[in-house]
Amino acid sequence: MSSPQNSAASSARAASVWFVLVAVFIDMVGIGIAIPVLPILIGAYTASREMQAWWNMGLSVAFGLMQFLCAPMLGAISDRLGRRFVLITAILGLGFHYLLIAIAPTLLIMLIARLIGGVTGASYSVANAYLADITPPEKRARNFGLVGAAFGLGFICGPILGGVLGGIDLHLPFYVAAGLSLVNAIYGFLIVPESLPPERRTAFSFARANPFRALNNLVRHRAVGTLVIVYAIYFVAHMTMIQSWVLATRFRFGWGTVENGTLLFCVGLLSTIVQGGLIGRLVKRFGEERLVLMAVGSNVIIQTLYGLVPQGWMMFPVLFASALTFTAGPSIQAVVSKSTDSSAQGVTLGALQSISSLAGVIGPALGNSLLAQVSNLPPGDPRLGINFFACAALNLIAFTIAWRRLIRHPLAAAVSG
Repeated sequence: MSSPQNSAASSARAASVWFVLVAVFIDMVGIGIAIPVLPILIGAYTASREMQAWWNMGLSVAFGLMQFLCAPMLGAISDRLGRRFVLITAILGLGFHYLLIAIAPTLLIMLIARLIGGVTGASYSVANAYLADITPPEKRARNFGLVGAAFGLGFICGPILGGVLGGIDLHLPFYVAAGLSLVNAIYGFLIVPESLPPERRTAFSFARANPFRALNNLVRHRAVGTLVIVYAIYFVAHMTMIQSWVLATRFRFGWGTVENGTLLFCVGLLSTIVQGGLIGRLVKRFGEERLVLMAVGSNVIIQTLYGLVPQGWMMFPVLFASALTFTAGPSIQAVVSKSTDSSAQGVTLGALQSISSLAGVIGPALGNSLLAQVSNLPPGDPRLGINFFACAALNLIAFTIAWRRLIRHPLAAAVSG
C-alpha cells in the first residue's frame, strides 16, 4: 500500500506531465492557427501580392531562424536556471507574440513579434528535458510518445480553429492564442513544481548552446553519408510547400482562411493516422529502405499534381491520395538511425532535428520568393504552381540520391563499432 507521501509525489508528477503536454499542445495550436491566417493578414498591410509574398517570407524566415538558433540555448539556460522558470517564461513570451500580432499597426511590429515568437516557441527541448527529469527511465518512451501525440493533435486543431476564427476576423485567432498561452502559464505557475533541483544544475555553456554543434558532428560522422543529404533535401521541399501553401491557394483559387484551415486540418489528421497507425505495417510489408524510395517518389508525383490542378476542390482528392508521402520523414530517420553506431544515436538524431529547423528557414525563403515572381499572373495560370513544382524537383533529386544509395549500394542492417 502506498504511503501518503508517495501518493502526493505521484499526483505532482501527473500534474507536471499534463502541464508539459498542454504546453506542447497549445504551442502547436498557436502555430497551426497562424498558418492559414497570417499570410492573408499580411495582405491587409501590403499594396500588392508581390509584397505580400515577400513579407510572408520575411516573417516566416524570422520565426524559423529564431527557433533554430534558440532551441539549444533555451535548453542550456534551463540546465542552469531550472525547467519551470524557462517553460513558463517561454509560454508567456509566446502569448505576448500572439497579442502583438493581433494589435500590430505595421508589418515591422509584426516582424518583431515573429522574432519573439521564434525565440519563445523553441521550448520543445526544455519540455522534453522536464519530462526526463520527472519520469523514471522505463516510462520515458511512453511520455515522449504522449508529447508527440500532443504535438500532432495541436496541429490538427490549430489550422481548423484558425480558419474558422479568421473567417470572422483576421485578428481574432491571435487573441485566442494569446489567451490560451496566458491560461497555460497561470496553470504552470500555480500548480507545477520545479523538476531540476539546484544540486543537479550545471553552468551555462555557449558551446552546448551552439546550434551548429550537432550539424558539425554529423558532417564528421561518415556512416550516414548521403542519407543526410536525402533528408535535408526532402525536408527543405516539405517546408517550402507548407510555408507557401496558403498564398499559393490564395493566388490561384482565391481561397481564404476557412478553405485553407480545413485542408490543413485534413493534412494533420491524415499525417497522424499514417504515422501513428499505418507506418509500422508498411515497414513490415516493404522494409524501411524501399519505403523511403516509395515515399519520396510519391512526393514527386503528388506535389506535381498540386501544382497542376486547375480548381481548388481538386486539392482534397490529391491530398487523400498522398498517404505514402507522410512516411518519408520517419522512414528516412529510421534508415539513418540503422546505419549509425549505437554510441552515436543521440548526436545523429539531434543533428537531424537541426536540419529540420534549418529547413524551416530555407523552405519559406524559397517558396515565397518563387511566388513573388508570379504573384501578378491571373488565376488559372499554371505558373502559379511554381512552388509545388520546385518541391517536386527537390524530391526528384532526393529520390535519385536515395535510389543510388539504397538500391545500388544497399545498407548493412547495422553498423559495427
